[in-house]
Amino acid sequence: MRSLLAVLTVVAAIVVLWYAACAPMNIKGVLTELERGGAQVVPEGAPARRDMSAFGLVAGNSFAIPATWAQERPRLPAPHQVVTELWNTTVMKKITSKRSLVYHGWVTLSATLLGFAIGTGLGILLAVGIVHSRVMDMSVMPWAIVSQTIPIIALAPMIIVVLYSVGVQGILPKAIISAYLSFFPVVVGMVKGLRSPDAMQLDLLKTYNANTNQGFWKLRLPASMPYLFASLKIGIAASLVGAIVGELPTGAVAGLGARLLAGSYYGQTVQIWSALFGAAILAGLLVGLLGLIERATLKRMGMS
Repeated sequence: MRSLLAVLTVVAAIVVLWYAACAPMNIKGVLTELERGGAQVVPEGAPARRDMSAFGLVAGNSFAIPATWAQERPRLPAPHQVVTELWNTTVMKKITSKRSLVYHGWVTLSATLLGFAIGTGLGILLAVGIVHSRVMDMSVMPWAIVSQTIPIIALAPMIIVVLYSVGVQGILPKAIISAYLSFFPVVVGMVKGLRSPDAMQLDLLKTYNANTNQGFWKLRLPASMPYLFASLKIGIAASLVGAIVGELPTGAVAGLGARLLAGSYYGQTVQIWSALFGAAILAGLLVGLLGLIERATLKRMGMS
């Protein structure tokens, strides 16, 4: 109960600050609309509006504050505008509609899951090789670290162009970008997990005359499970980001990235924010699902 109250308190504080931030962010747009309608928004003798700060405009035109929460195209949408847009594009639209956020979320999710599967598989294989081979540890691991220093926003267009030039289109280019972001956390987590058994446990296996394969399946792999699931939670979120980024350079017409692009082109900030919150909700659901799988797996293994 206390934890729930703490969470609700933090959420309430964020909402209050959000509403407060809407006033200075949107006040100039509101006053411009009022001036076009013939209203006198600056008292005679006061400084010209263009010379006043946003906070000065709010202080001098407090009557316009409610209007900053109801603009059609605000710089910063109010929380209730984002919630309304989410409701209208999820519950009030058929999931097959091109205006449904569920439809666009599924397009992005499909690339996310494929990329996550590729990245996870590659990460686990690399981790096993790194743990069992000093050559791979000295050669592959540094390159894996260096690969993460390249900004994905710069790398994504290159990947898209190269793959398109060889005829690879559709979901695969986005999945490869997702895999690029998701494999590194899995590599690091699995290496840490596979190396987590201490020397006494390894020596005990040697006294039982266990070979390398038996040591891997009986000791190293079970010990790595908590580390693996922690890495998977990071990887699935990174994979979703990769799928969205992969949609941006292609001018995609479907997916959460496409919603962001369309909102940016037409100045629909409410649509942009609803797509961002949709992505956050989707990431939360994926991480929560992995958490359920983790608890079930560890409980079955007697580790929880």
